[in-house]
Amino acid sequence: MSLGDEPGYPETGHTRTRLPDDPYGGASRRGGRSSSRSLVTVVGVVVLLIAAIAFANRGDGNDSSTSSTTANGGGTNGSQPKTSSTAATGTKPVETRSGGIPTGFAHSAQGAQSAAANYSTVLGSDAMFNTAKRHMIVQTVADPSTLDKQQSGFDSDYSADFLKKVGLNNDGTAPSGSTFVNRTLPVGTKVTSYSDSTATVEVWCNGLFGIAGKSSTNPVTSNWFTVTTKLNWSGGDWKVLESSQKTGPTPVTGDNPVSGADEISKAVQEFGGFTYAR
Repeated sequence: MSLGDEPGYPETGHTRTRLPDDPYGGASRRGGRSSSRSLVTVVGVVVLLIAAIAFANRGDGNDSSTSSTTANGGGTNGSQPKTSSTAATGTKPVETRSGGIPTGFAHSAQGAQSAAANYSTVLGSDAMFNTAKRHMIVQTVADPSTLDKQQSGFDSDYSADFLKKVGLNNDGTAPSGSTFVNRTLPVGTKVTSYSDSTATVEVWCNGLFGIAGKSSTNPVTSNWFTVTTKLNWSGGDWKVLESSQKTGPTPVTGDNPVSGADEISKAVQEFGGFTYAR
């Protein structure tokens, strides 16, 4: 494994960092838009909400029937339309954990998607920047046949030079008075190949990376990327054989004003993560 072309983040299984020109300046990331455009946007959102409510309440009024139809993609032939390809199925998340990491996924395509989403999250977390925590994570999610290769690759990625480059201490923590942020947020999953023994799953993700602090030169930024994870059914669970990453799909950046370092730090400390299930 090697570092990505852009500074500040490993290439494999993680986001890349792009620094804004005016970090924590309190200004919008993009130029202002006309009031008429804003009005159209607000009206559009209201219309979408009304349409969504109407769709949810249509039918015979039986809530369980409506939920079941949505979960299974609707239709009379049992096939799932493309428009519902990323809708939740309603299956409960796994209840077992190993070292805080969700494990024990179903031996199915849906279970493989859940495993890929959760593994992308933990392999793209701030814990990966600490040697002991990183080793525990990789030992938990990696397939035994590629464990050593993955472990050495990640150790190479998270070298002392790299930690220094992104402004972290040797143990992967942020300097005093600042907060290190590294989160991977799955948006949707897609199975590109599946058999009883192996599966390849793509996970579309949004990522947050950077250091929130008054003197930070590496502020928290948002990135979009897709992680491709090859899984193997081993020991009664899906395990990672290998993973790779590519940029995008990336939506247009919104007009939200950039939050200050204190607000970002507080949010990261107060808002916990999720267990993802397909």
